[in-house]
This record gives sequence, C-alpha cells and structure tokens, in this order.
Amino acid sequence: MIPFSLKVFFFKVWQFLLKLTTPLLRFRTPELFTGPGSSLVLCEHIAKTGVTNLLIVTDAMLVKIGLLNPIQEKLRALGIGITVYDGVLPNPTIAQIETGLTMLKSKGCTAILAIGGGSSIDAAKVIAARAKNPHKIVHMAGLMRVFFKPLPLYAVPTTAGTGSEVTIAAVVSDPSTTRKFAIMDPCLVPLAAALDGALMTGLPAPITAATGMDALTHAVEAYISHNQTEKTDIEALDATKLIMENLTEAVKNGSNVEARQNMALASFKAGVAFTTAGVGYVHAIAHNLGAYYHVPHGLANAIVLPRVLDLSKSHCTDRLARLAEVSGLKKGGESNAQLADAFIAKVRAMNADYGIPTQVDKLKEADIPAITDKALSEAHMFYAVPRYMDRPECQAFIRQMLPAGT
Repeated sequence: MIPFSLKVFFFKVWQFLLKLTTPLLRFRTPELFTGPGSSLVLCEHIAKTGVTNLLIVTDAMLVKIGLLNPIQEKLRALGIGITVYDGVLPNPTIAQIETGLTMLKSKGCTAILAIGGGSSIDAAKVIAARAKNPHKIVHMAGLMRVFFKPLPLYAVPTTAGTGSEVTIAAVVSDPSTTRKFAIMDPCLVPLAAALDGALMTGLPAPITAATGMDALTHAVEAYISHNQTEKTDIEALDATKLIMENLTEAVKNGSNVEARQNMALASFKAGVAFTTAGVGYVHAIAHNLGAYYHVPHGLANAIVLPRVLDLSKSHCTDRLARLAEVSGLKKGGESNAQLADAFIAKVRAMNADYGIPTQVDKLKEADIPAITDKALSEAHMFYAVPRYMDRPECQAFIRQMLPAGT
C-alpha cells in the first residue's frame, strides 16, 4: 500500500502541473451587461447576432411566477422565436438535459438562453454542448472533453450564488449511479450574460442565504487554493467584501435592488476566481451530499464550509486573516491566527443567523464510506487544497454532520 504522504506528494506534483498549464487555456469571460433591466439589453444583443429561433432553459417556478414574461415579450418584439424548456430541477440530471436537447432539435433552435439559478445554466451549457457533440454526457465528464464548439449560449442568472454564467464548469447528476460529476471546458462559458439585480428581488430569504453562502464558498476556496493567481486573489477578495457587506441586507430586505445587484456582481467575481484557482473539499463533499440526498448545492456548501476552514486553518492562516480584513473584522492588534479564527467564527455566525443547519438530516452512516471515496477522488484529482485528508480522516469529518442522535 502506498503511504499517504507519498500520495500527497503526487497530488501536489499533479496540481503544480495543472497550475503551469492553466494560463494556456486562456479562460474568457462573457460579454457582460449589468444593472436593473440589463436582461432586456441582453435580448437586444442576442437579436443583433442574428439569432431567430431561441431555446430558453429555465425552471417551472420562474415560469409560474411570470419572471420570464418581460424577457419573452422583448425577444418576440425583436422578431426572435421562442421555445421554453422549463423541466430543469435542482441538481439537473442526464435525463433532464436530454429532454431539453430533444426539444431544441424538434423546434430547430439555433441558440440557447439560460434563465435561472446554477442548475438551469448548467443544464443549458450541456444541452448546448450535446447539440454539437455526438458523445454521451457521461463521456464529457472531466476536463476538456467537449470536442466541438457548443451552440451559442447566453445566461441570465436569477440567483447570486453559483457564478455559472462565467465558469467553465457544468455539474450533472446521474441518479442511476448516485454520481454527480463536472464537465469542464472553456467553451462552456456563455458568450454574454446579464447581471440584473431586479430579477432577484423576489427570491425567498432561505434561497438568498444559501446561494449567497455558495458564492462566499467559491471566493474563499479560490483564495486559499494553491492554484491561486494574482488575478484570482483580486476577484476573490472583492467578492468576499461585497458578500460581507450585502448578503445580510439581501436576506433580510429582499427588495433592496442595490444589495441584490452587489450580490450578483460578487457571485460573478467569485466565479471568475474559482474558474482558474479551483475549489476544494467543501465542494467535493457538497457535490456528493447533493448526489445522494438532493441537498441544494448552496446549502450543502454552507454546512460544510466552516468545518473545512477549521480543518485547513493551520495551513492557510495568513490567507484566512486577509479574508477577515476585507470582511471588516480587523479592529487592530490581532494576530493572523486570531483573525483567521474570527473569519471562521463569522461564517458560522452567518449560517446561524440565516437558519442554516449544522447537520445533514438525511446523511446515513452506511453511505459515508462511498461518499468519502467519491469526495476524495474529486478533490485529489482536481483541487489544490491547502491541506489533504486521508480516507479515515475524511470519514470522521463527514461523520460530524450526521443528524443529532445518530
């Protein structure tokens, strides 16, 4: 059996090689439209590209509450035919994506507009890829496996959390294997996106909180990653500052358009940061909590985040201290260790204030070995975490989240 210390050495070598090659990928960002009403400006942009038949990928609730109505009216006024696919659910599955693909082909759509949270945008990314690639979705899993350029894709996020409108990744669930996997390719970044805070004012407080903590997780994991760069540091720190200044207001006063707009920008910046720097154990574990128990991704991240920061603290104290500074926690005279503790305490306090639980009610002891194996496989292959866990330690870590009394 290979000693764990030797495995860690190979993990670090692999991550070092990834860091060297990442700049060669030249991640682009979408053309960005921002501010209340920017979603309608995006419609005008789409029309100027010559699109005449558009598939909108969204979820049924957004259709039901009429959030899409102004956008649809604008597109029709611009002479663009619309087909709406609203079958996307949280943690989108292969079957949902294939259903959307069938609709796209049957209606002859030549471009896609994703409107919704990360699930809708991720599903739209994969539909766009499948429309031009013959291989199955499972064969796209991993890095750079989308061989042909996807259909033109545009995005309007309606939550401030995933940053999917700017990332190279799309996460897909396969219920048949209890697996959640990421497809990662620069060609999946939408061509243009609108950050329209006015569309987010009706979000319920629990969703606002969970998605906001998702964005914070992206910023924090990117900042403490060993794959960080000067650019990702700037974006991650900006995102953290914006979240700390605006999330509580957005949760408690959802009609505050300025807070919503700032959170949308924070989510975008965090997405830019983690697209290059990557994430870490929070995501690796949260992905599997979603795959096994359908825990919403932002909520799972929020539950796992403070525990991972406790675990990693001794290996990234100075960086956690810097996060504390931009969060307004430095009063003067504190050591970096004290500031790191203050930042972790702040994250826990935010979770408590927003009603986010500390345990995962559906977590089962019998599932922990499999969740551990899948989480470690994901993290050790793709994420440059500050501190590595072996299998027994990871099992014990996940076991802390068992429901009380288990």
